[in-house]
Amino acid sequence: MNPFSVFLLGMAMSTDAFAAAIAKGTALVKPRLSQALAIGLMFGTIEALTPAIGWWLGSFAAAAIARYDHWVAFAMLVGLGMHSIMQARSDDAPKAETAGDDALPVLQSDNTLRTWLAVALTGLATSIDALAVGVGLAFVDVSILQVCIVIGLCTGAMVTLGILAGHRVGARFGRKAEMLGGVVLMGIGAIILCEHITGG
Repeated sequence: MNPFSVFLLGMAMSTDAFAAAIAKGTALVKPRLSQALAIGLMFGTIEALTPAIGWWLGSFAAAAIARYDHWVAFAMLVGLGMHSIMQARSDDAPKAETAGDDALPVLQSDNTLRTWLAVALTGLATSIDALAVGVGLAFVDVSILQVCIVIGLCTGAMVTLGILAGHRVGARFGRKAEMLGGVVLMGIGAIILCEHITGG
């Protein structure tokens, strides 16, 4: 994967967390910068760790299916991309609108261990796709450390931005961002497949 693809992957992985941040930001009049930065840091750290765990798990199977590894990565990324698009389009549970009052409780209560734990669990929930992407990346020639750093930085920045700007841009934008992230994931899967087939 080239650096541009890694950057796009990082942005795509941040869309779930961004949508949750946008949803909470819509309910706030003027969120504090310190709160937004703290939540962005927590989300970014979790989002950076989960693909590393997925990569470690996937590396055990990489040698066994080396001849088909690019197809595995392609299938997983396209599948995740389609899932993100369908989830964003769902009328039953669109993330950007149902993250709701409990999504980021630290913004409306004291900074207790319980509220920060709830924020961490929210970050973990929005990083499940990054875990699956990490599994797929085990079959691709890529620096997992670089990918994790980029994903963490992108997520941290996007969550901070989402909290601060959510009350202005509205929940609908967050849902569209998630759909765009799904399209990007599918595109990266196609790029990986083309690079392996053409030897590029």
